[in-house]
Order: sequence, then structure tokens, then C-alpha cells
Amino acid sequence: MKIQDQDGRQDIGLVENGKIIKYMYTREQIETAVKAKGYAWFSDASNKGFDVNIVGIRNMAPGDKVTNIFDDWITISYKEGGEWKSFCWNATTDPGKKGVMQYSNKKGVARLIPGQYRGVYRVDKHQGKYDALCQRLGNVSVWRDNNKDLKFDNMIVDTGMFGINIHKAGQDSTWVENWSEGCSVFKRVKDFDVFMSICKKAAKIHGNKFSYTLLESTDIK
Repeated sequence: MKIQDQDGRQDIGLVENGKIIKYMYTREQIETAVKAKGYAWFSDASNKGFDVNIVGIRNMAPGDKVTNIFDDWITISYKEGGEWKSFCWNATTDPGKKGVMQYSNKKGVARLIPGQYRGVYRVDKHQGKYDALCQRLGNVSVWRDNNKDLKFDNMIVDTGMFGINIHKAGQDSTWVENWSEGCSVFKRVKDFDVFMSICKKAAKIHGNKFSYTLLESTDIK
């Protein structure tokens, strides 16, 4: 099985300065990493299809630097007609420069802590504007950073309902800026639209309740 982007291309990866520096992750790699963490992996035991695994992958190569670019991934894997399908898209799981410098929460900007957040998300309106996967059904844990030094600090843990959603940026955004203050955000609208169409099919079959797993790139072999 080959992993695809929304246009069915096979070899699309993270491009930096005109060079592909990381190819997309395969479903097998993601499944292995998720299971190695002891997290649930949904294999469509009921054979209904669209039992989705939504997994974000944070690029750990920059260390604690705020890169302000979409250098992470959002993936979705599921069975349809008994066959695995998997997509992997460029995104950010980190806040951007404006988010870090101009955060709206007095405790500091949020950065989602890696883990599996079971049944926490549902299809709902992001900021009342458009359908996205929204944190409506349970708590998540984030690190708070309030010193504006453009380096991520993993010192202050905050757990609660913060609206750490999965949504979109612009048509094909270059800079994260304040598209994210802790949310996982798609770089391209067309990628997000494919993602949401899959989630809406899943909601009709399994109910409007989703889990989200965030991994670090170092978790994947």
C-alpha cells in the first residue's frame, strides 16, 4: 500500500529550499508507532468502514525553535471496503510566531502535549465559522509558554477545555503566524476539505466522536 496525497501522488514530502527532506509516513509506520506507545489503533472490527485513526506528527528536527512554518503532518488511516486507505498532509501542530508573541490566554500560548486524546473531538464549527474537528467532548493537556522568546518551553502543564481544534489555514499558507495558538492546522484548504469529507462519513457510521493522537517524529522508525 502506498500513501497518497489528495491528488493521488505517491512521493510528496516535506520540501525545504527546493529539496525533499522527508517523505510522507506510511500507514504501517504510523500504526507501529501508535501501538508501541500503548495507544488504541482502530482496525474496523465491525467491518463498517471509516473507523478512522487521526494522527498528528510533530517534526522534532527544529528542537525548541519556533519555525513558523507548516513542517508537521496530519494523517488519517482507515478501512474502506476492507482495504486500508491512508493520507498524510503538511500541517502544523505548533503555534506560529504571532501566536507565540500575541497569545490570547493570559497563561501563555498553548502547545499540545503528545498523547492520545480519546473521544475528545467532534465535527463542529471552528470559531463559529466552518466545520472542523473541535475539542468539545473532553480535556486535553498543553504546555503553556509566556516568555515570548520564540523557543518552546515544556515547563507549565495545563489541562482543560481550550478549543484545541483541528482546522485549516489559507488556500496554501506559507507562514503559521496566528493560524495556530495550539491547534493542529492544515497548510492547504484542499487537503483539509478531503480530511473533513472523510470525518463526516465516519461520523455518519460511528457517531460524531473522534480521537486524536499526537506523536513526535522521533517515535516513528
